[in-house]
Parts: sequence; C-alpha cells; structure tokens
Amino acid sequence: MTTSVQATPASGQRFSAIRIRNAFLVSLANVLLLIGVVMAAIPFIYMISASFKPQNEIFTFPVQIIPKEPYLDNYTTLIGETLYLRWFFNTAIVAVGRTALSLFLCMLAGFAFAKYDFPFRRVLFVLVLASFTLPFEVVLIPLYTMMVRLGWLNTYWVLIIPFAASAFGIFLARQYALALPTELMEAARIDGSSELGIFFSIALPNLRPALAVMGIIFFQASWNDFLWPLIVLNDSTMYVINLALPTLRGPYNDQHGLVLGGAVIAVIPIIIVFFAMQRYFIEGIMAGALKG
Repeated sequence: MTTSVQATPASGQRFSAIRIRNAFLVSLANVLLLIGVVMAAIPFIYMISASFKPQNEIFTFPVQIIPKEPYLDNYTTLIGETLYLRWFFNTAIVAVGRTALSLFLCMLAGFAFAKYDFPFRRVLFVLVLASFTLPFEVVLIPLYTMMVRLGWLNTYWVLIIPFAASAFGIFLARQYALALPTELMEAARIDGSSELGIFFSIALPNLRPALAVMGIIFFQASWNDFLWPLIVLNDSTMYVINLALPTLRGPYNDQHGLVLGGAVIAVIPIIIVFFAMQRYFIEGIMAGALKG
C-alpha cells in the first residue's frame, strides 16, 4: 500500500513567500554591508586623493576624488625635508620588536598555563586576567616613574619592554594551546625531546593560526600607539609616526598635504602584514569559533 503526498496550492504559495522573504532579507543585508563598506572607505579614498593635491585644492568644493594633475611635492617634501624616514624607521623597529617579543613571551606563558601543572597555576592565571581589566591610565604614572629610574626615556626600550607580555596575549595563547593534543607532547618526551624542544618543534608549528591572530593584533596596536610615546619621548629623532605627524602642523602653517601623505605611507605596512597573514588569521578566527 502506497500513499502519495501532494502539495496543495496553499503550501506552494507559503513556500514561495518564504523564499521571497529570505531573498529580500539577504538583499537588504548585502545593501547595508555595501553601504558600510563605502562609508568606511570614503575617508581612506579622500586621504589618498588629497595627498596628491596642493594645499589650495584640498578643501575645494565640490570634492574632486581624482586630482587634475598629481601633485608629488607633498611626498618629496615629506621625505626630503623632514625626518619622516627616521620616524618610519623608529616605528618599524618598535612594532617589529614589540610584536616578536610579545609573541614569544605570550605563547610561552600561555602554553605553560595550558599544558603544565605547577603550584598556584590557577591563582596566577586569575591575577593575569585581573591585570587585563585595569585601564592603562591606572598604571601610567607608576610605569613612567619606573622608566625614569631605569633611564630609558627617549630609547627604544621604553616603547618595547613595558608591553612585551600582555594579559590579553597570554589569555589568547592559553585558549589556543588547550586544543593542542597532549599525546604529541608525550610522544616527544619519549623520543627524548626537552620541554623547550617540545615548545618550538610541536607547539609553535601547530599554533600558527594563533600566532597570526596575535601578530596582527600586536603589530597594529604597536604601530598605532600614541599616548605612551607622547609621554616618554621628547627627542624628535626618536618620534614614531603617530607622534610625529601632528608636528607638521603649526599655528601659522598647516601642511595638510604632508600629513595626509605621511598617513598614506603609514597605512601601507599594516595592509601588507594583514594580507601576508590573512590565511592564518582566518584559520585562527575559525578555530576560535569552533572551540567556542
């Protein structure tokens, strides 16, 4: 005995209505996302466009996105008559140094919290998380006093060492390291590997997505840092880009073209780092979503 189920006209209309509604919601979401992308891109497009304009054309109305004639004097003056190359070098040294040191120390600490059992492990980890809740302004004065006593003002050390191991980085590294199979570590110990050997040969290669996520976050935070360099640097030859660009503006001479040109060049390293680590970054985000 067989039974057949036939679709009624009412059910077909209801299915068509659901499809139309879903298509409308998807289209609306795409339109809203497109508007968001355009709104986010407009300042960058204007920044690039204005950096190729002379001073008297930057604020003309209506705005011309494509300059009539590319004006390169902003870039030649910026590189040839200011300390921009020195500022760029300082920023690169600080960003690369802080990122590399932070990755090493945070991964080492996070791996230890995740895979080793030692006295007061939970208490220490709670203290690390508690320090994460403190605003930077709370520790600003004690940290500055410490740097003065060490004699580190106007040096690279004052920009790198205080941020070498962040609580956020240790927490993030621990969460990724928890998913690392303990059996791999046991097999390495049987083969005679040391604990540092396990960390470098097993943990780090398997935690590359975490390294990418943390690397992008640390590099961007270091490259965009402004408040701390403003406090600990007073030598113009040691300025980083974010601190140096405002000095190109004065009460009687606002060189907007130079500032915008410097901002355009300053954005390039962040874009390069993101695209270079994009694949691992997406893998890290997906891994975190699956574990969550």
